[in-house]
Amino acid sequence: MRWADFAESAPELADLGLAGFREANLCLLGTLRADGWPRISPCEIYFVDGELMLGMMPRSTKVRDLQRDPRLTVMTPQCDREAKRGDFKLYGRVVEVTDPDARESYGQTIFEAIGWRPDEPFPLYAVDIESASYIAFAANRRLLRWSPDRGIERLRHPDE
Repeated sequence: MRWADFAESAPELADLGLAGFREANLCLLGTLRADGWPRISPCEIYFVDGELMLGMMPRSTKVRDLQRDPRLTVMTPQCDREAKRGDFKLYGRVVEVTDPDARESYGQTIFEAIGWRPDEPFPLYAVDIESASYIAFAANRRLLRWSPDRGIERLRHPDE
């Protein structure tokens, strides 16, 4: 599912994710290494034409991971020990973006954000969202989970 469709299906959850991703246009990206172990890497994240897009350096280990196995987890970075914002996670698969117009839109979006754009060719992926979750602690404690078939579920928090 595209980001725009996810945001329409679960606007509360999408807003929580956007708040975290837009703090620095970064995410933590979880992939699977060739030996089956998980790998976590920082990655820039941009929203372009209704898609959540991830651009990467050619020949990087995360690109090799995703070429081998497209499954991933995308998480808002958390640098606050007290986790005041909460953690938002997406689960899904990458889809390679090959359309020249979409790649140009991505390059223009990056240029507007940071004054630089990647040189072609570079790996570019859109995230096909399969499920999502959010957990917050302390006074804002809540646990949400979303899937296309069940929609939003408000679950019992582990601290309760």
